[in-house]
Amino acid sequence: MHKPNAAELVTNPDGSVYHLKLHRDQLADTIILVGDPGRVSAFSKHFDSLEFSGSNREITTHTGRIGSRRITVMSTGMGTDNIDIVVNELDALVNIDFQTREELSEKTRLKLIRVGTTGSLQADIPVNSFIRSDYSIGIDTLLNFYTTEGCCFEPEMAEAFRIQCDWPASLGIPYAVKATESLAKLFEADTVGGITLTAPGFYGPQGRQLRLPLAVPDMNERIARFYYQGRRITNFEMETSALYGLASLLGHEALTLCLAIANRPLGQFNDNYKPQMEQLIKLVLEKIVTL
Repeated sequence: MHKPNAAELVTNPDGSVYHLKLHRDQLADTIILVGDPGRVSAFSKHFDSLEFSGSNREITTHTGRIGSRRITVMSTGMGTDNIDIVVNELDALVNIDFQTREELSEKTRLKLIRVGTTGSLQADIPVNSFIRSDYSIGIDTLLNFYTTEGCCFEPEMAEAFRIQCDWPASLGIPYAVKATESLAKLFEADTVGGITLTAPGFYGPQGRQLRLPLAVPDMNERIARFYYQGRRITNFEMETSALYGLASLLGHEALTLCLAIANRPLGQFNDNYKPQMEQLIKLVLEKIVTL
């Protein structure tokens, strides 16, 4: 069993984990992940009590309670690279002894629920829809840097995507991974389910052209036509594939719920989505206190 050295598991002088700047007792086992640091307080304002508030770089963390349920809300910033940092350090906090640098014999299983914004890739999924990511296909390549044995990967789905979308090898090898089914079921009645495509950027990797020409100009049309075992790709975002893959590999539960603030086929965008985000926040908190 690998024992991470000081350059692998990096800590601050106070013993907190490096990027999150947190100690284990400042973290709940149910964690809501948001991209925007400003969205943390949009959740924590609903807490009955706030136990901890801290910030480091783009990572803001609030831990508190609603009734007897202890909850952490944490911002990650944008992109799968940030998710790589956050999920690995969260796992280290709960499953590695920082003194001996050895894995704990009894593992903690975290519940990680990402709440964000997204763009719908289907004309019939309107702006302001709540989208549940039952699966994610990653075109970001992050998980290709880890061995994936024992993970809930879906190689047949990934291969079907590669073939149906005529995916260029130059863009990397896509991978597909499933959400935690029990968490997805919790939100089934209130959300639109489907496959989320996770991209490594906002512009070119999501088929947006400003001044630079695109390597695959019809990429979004190819993606929108993808169909696998009754499922289609519902939306684009930039974090879910890494969240699902890392959570599965490390033994945690994960789900992403997003508010659609754009409809890409129709060219629509809602620039005043805070009321709808507040509805999603209330829904998430209402459901997770029942866990």
